Amino acid sequence: MSSVLLLNGPNLNLLGTRQPEVYGAQTLGMVEKQCEAHAADLGVALTCVQSNHEGALIDAIHSARGAHDGIILNAGAYTHTSIALMDALFSVALPAVEVHLSNIHAREEFRHRSYISRAVIGQICGFGSQGYLFAIDALAAHLQREAKTE
Repeated sequence: MSSVLLLNGPNLNLLGTRQPEVYGAQTLGMVEKQCEAHAADLGVALTCVQSNHEGALIDAIHSARGAHDGIILNAGAYTHTSIALMDALFSVALPAVEVHLSNIHAREEFRHRSYISRAVIGQICGFGSQGYLFAIDALAAHLQREAKTE
């Protein structure tokens, strides 16, 4: 069974109440439960972590090495500012998928740049909470392909 860390960054704990017209009406707890059920259907163990603190996110990424086979990350606003998160992803050398609820490329100019994207196998944005399910599917398929080549 593959194991995946689902990591959510700053302000995602406010899902459902923070700008629902942009981020949707589901709470983070609802999204996590949906993701856990979907992952279980694929035979993937999913661990969910959320923090508003950059250092805690980096610690979670570091702790994933040896404990998980891959990472799904919605770094929130740190996507556009954190070289440290990018470096942490490169450091652990685990396949990772970047997720955003909104289409960051259709929003303000400063949101168009993602430092995270350099360190991941793919980016999913603009599909709301469905994007997390797409990320689970994509990462599970990637891990299966890797297992077949080993």
